[in-house]
Amino acid sequence: MSDSQRFPVAAHTLAYLAHKGAYSREQAVSSSVLAASIPTNPVVIRRMTTQLAKAGLVNTCSGVAGGTWLLKNAGEIKLDEVLHAVNGCAHLGSAPPGADGCPVGQAIPKAVSGAMKEANSAATAALSKITVADLIRNI
Repeated sequence: MSDSQRFPVAAHTLAYLAHKGAYSREQAVSSSVLAASIPTNPVVIRRMTTQLAKAGLVNTCSGVAGGTWLLKNAGEIKLDEVLHAVNGCAHLGSAPPGADGCPVGQAIPKAVSGAMKEANSAATAALSKITVADLIRNI
């Protein structure tokens, strides 16, 4: 899965679990059900839920009767935490090196990198104010 897809898939997964009230092993949702909601392959979901489990956001149980459930209330899971958990992409990229001997090529990479760092910080700050519960508020 590309970096740009990790975060949206993770957020969707957590929102679906919250919407279904999956807060215990008895309420676990299978990877095939989660995958059908996105839509994607269940293998993608299992890889994603492994990352979310390492971050302490979900727990999983494998097997035919397996599934995933939330370990935190949806209102306690902030989107910047989700982004970090899946090493997602909220960045704009990186500036390529400039050509030697070109005054613009020498100055622009540093200037663009500074602007992108500022934009990334703003995106992270915005995500820190939004919870998984906010995502499903109007469902």
